[in-house]
Amino acid sequence: MHNEDTEDTEVGAESDEFRLPRSRAANELLHSLIPGGAHTYAKGDDQYPENLAPVISHGRGAHVWDVDGNRYIEYGSGLRSVSLGHAHPRVIEAVRRELDRGSNFVRPSIVEVEAAERFLATVPTAEMVKFAKNGSDATTAAVRLARAATGRPRVALCGDHPFFSVDDWFIGTTPMSAGIPAATTELTVAFPYGDLAATEELLTRYQDEIACLILEPAGHTEPPPGYLSGLRELADRHGCVLVFDEMITGFRWSEAGAQGLYGVTPDLSTFGKALGNGFAVSALAGRRDLMERGGLRHSGDRVFLLSTTHGAETHALAAAMAVQATYVEEGVTARLHDLGERLAVGVREAAAAMGVGDHLVVKGRASNLVFATLDEDLRPSQRYRTLFLRRLLAGGVLAPSFVVSSALDDIDIDHTVDVVAQACAVYRKALDAADPGPWLGGRPVKPVFRRLA
Repeated sequence: MHNEDTEDTEVGAESDEFRLPRSRAANELLHSLIPGGAHTYAKGDDQYPENLAPVISHGRGAHVWDVDGNRYIEYGSGLRSVSLGHAHPRVIEAVRRELDRGSNFVRPSIVEVEAAERFLATVPTAEMVKFAKNGSDATTAAVRLARAATGRPRVALCGDHPFFSVDDWFIGTTPMSAGIPAATTELTVAFPYGDLAATEELLTRYQDEIACLILEPAGHTEPPPGYLSGLRELADRHGCVLVFDEMITGFRWSEAGAQGLYGVTPDLSTFGKALGNGFAVSALAGRRDLMERGGLRHSGDRVFLLSTTHGAETHALAAAMAVQATYVEEGVTARLHDLGERLAVGVREAAAAMGVGDHLVVKGRASNLVFATLDEDLRPSQRYRTLFLRRLLAGGVLAPSFVVSSALDDIDIDHTVDVVAQACAVYRKALDAADPGPWLGGRPVKPVFRRLA
């Protein structure tokens, strides 16, 4: 591991001289040992410019170091999971306390009581909670529970949201549907975000067949006025379960998620990502009468809700409790919004100054910013994304998105904006040439969901 005080180096601004030989060698090893070279497709080296996918040695706060010794300001930390920054002292201290006491037992730990009480105090719209290790398990449990409660087979998901689960009911709807029976995929239907009329038409078309409506309650745009409450009314009228996927909106919108911010209570909701600040913990929460179907105190058919050997590891639950306490006591959500707003303003001004304000588009809630790269005809372009990412990396900014962590400071934001300005100057040259090719350095980055490798 490189010593961040003595051995790290700022990445040079001249991307033509920027090389990552150790990362390149490590990526080759990763591909030889692990399908895809990573354990999450969004972390694959196909998401980065060719031969410029850094392999991380370690991280602290808002910075990470690669195996070549380069230091980066990191955005999108851990796919939005590390919202307090890497190795946050309060979280690490809570985890260490539990590691010395054992992490997994043959019966529930008292920590499970404490973690459930803390979670339900933080998300008061929920009446019961069950913990797991990843978001897919929680969302699939919600779907199974909705099907059991309603006796209906179909799932209606929001087709405008990119990801819900690794399980068949969702992945079968994507271009990566190999290995999933068509009969399974046919049970999933889609509705558009923000369109109550279209959703009602779908519910009417499949009258008494749809078990649940599942969606991210908010995304890159704010919910239209009355939209979430309208969905609540539609779900009630058509007898289906309303599920909010709060994997991203949880904590970043408010400590209680989007449901806490917008004041609309779903029947079930799922949390993860920021909940553990990098430690593996997720949660399914919701109405007592629904959740009890997965328990031992009801008279109906039992639902195999969630049953995971590692779902309640004490150190992960301790991490979750420390995260929740930190958010509430330190006003973390407000800080994320302030940092994101400062970054968004700076990036937009830099892009406009370089004449690419219509081509580099920053969007989303300030605490959850993403960017789009558009070509000469204002169409989304993976080639221009490649050019932009290449220049960011060369300037010491690792940014598959502009999602902030609370560990960032003003110096980090200012440096990021300076690097963006340099990248936009090259972007302008490519637009003037109507060809980013000379600045790509290899093949373009690729979308995660595609049929062929």
